[in-house]
Amino acid sequence: MRPPHLLLVNPSAGSGRAAKLLEGARAALRDGGVEHRLVLTEDIAHGRSEARAAAERGENVIVMSGDGLIGQVGGELAGTNVAMGIIPGGRGNDFARVIGIPSDVEEAAGLIAAGATTQVDVGEVNGARFLCIASCGFDSEANRIANETRRFKGPLVYAYAALRALAAWKPATFELTADGERFQVTGYTVAAANSKAYGGGMFIAPDAELDDGLLDVVTIAAVSKLRFVKGLPDVFRGKHVHKSEVSVRRCAELVIEADRPFSVFADGDPVAELPATLRVLPGALRVIVPRGARPV
Repeated sequence: MRPPHLLLVNPSAGSGRAAKLLEGARAALRDGGVEHRLVLTEDIAHGRSEARAAAERGENVIVMSGDGLIGQVGGELAGTNVAMGIIPGGRGNDFARVIGIPSDVEEAAGLIAAGATTQVDVGEVNGARFLCIASCGFDSEANRIANETRRFKGPLVYAYAALRALAAWKPATFELTADGERFQVTGYTVAAANSKAYGGGMFIAPDAELDDGLLDVVTIAAVSKLRFVKGLPDVFRGKHVHKSEVSVRRCAELVIEADRPFSVFADGDPVAELPATLRVLPGALRVIVPRGARPV
């Protein structure tokens, strides 16, 4: 007998994309024999509360939304025996992209019934949990602009936000401590990656793995704005890590301080303020994935 399922849907995700495609997703779930009850979330806090209650009842949780709600629900389910299924419904859908969930919502719904589960790591920043990438600095400004704009859809949102943020950007100095080793970076961004991608397909940490118990810490040092903007296309291919201004190291714990205030954004939403301590919860979450897939 299949375990019961809760379908959590953010109706405003993807500028209303999730709401428009909901009935097709539900039909695909029913066709696969996945009986479920539907809850439309009012906000992130409501979604987390519903996920927590479902876990207490032993219900698997299917999330149809973008990375923000998926990351927060995944954080709530970490450490439980409840599995999380994903139907991409947002603008970026980076977590789904990395673990091999199809972008077509009916295909994604179909694999909930046929898929297997795997264990993935969960990140934590000042106690707030995330699944993809937590970052600050230039990324703080770009994420804020992306969240405020309604002019573009999909990856265009993040490209627009990056260009807007760049116009006013001034280098910041970050004091970092990675597993006890202290170092300093002056420049653009510090990203602590549990997964490979963010920002609608930007592979900021192309070698990050979801099951290695480590964060890939990517820093981008100060270069001219022209060099920075010319290098943005390389991030979509993960080729930027070969540039001299980019550094990557792995650690289980990272402390970030800076010479001015920054919000830390994770899975597209602001979750903490600097100074911040980031950690990994190894293998803390069960996720439904295509059969034969493994965390990448």
